[in-house]
Amino acid sequence: QVQVVESGGGLVQPGGSLRLSCTVSGNIFTISSMEWYRQTPGKQRELVVGITNGNSTAYSDSAKGRFTISRGNTENTAYLQMNSLKPEDAAVYYCRAEMRLIGKEAYQYQYWGQGTQVTISS
Repeated sequence: QVQVVESGGGLVQPGGSLRLSCTVSGNIFTISSMEWYRQTPGKQRELVVGITNGNSTAYSDSAKGRFTISRGNTENTAYLQMNSLKPEDAAVYYCRAEMRLIGKEAYQYQYWGQGTQVTISS
């Protein structure tokens, strides 16, 4: 059983900052990558940023220069530091982790969290 849990969302004023956390637990052999997506009502979920287990990162144009993804002391945690937030950043932010499981190391699995709401308002 694998769980992906996001936290850190909330209400912030335009120009403010938030730090989201994503923690993965379960029968994990190794996590190869973790990504943050976001979604607003009526729109498709979009990739914001991703990081591999080698710490390679990829940012969407909207995130470059304002958002930073990092891994925790263990590979099971990722953070998304969001600065200079804009009203258009408001969304539900989801964490996705790609991993291999103990006993099923030949296969890659992807798991999603339930999301954390980010609201931007003055």
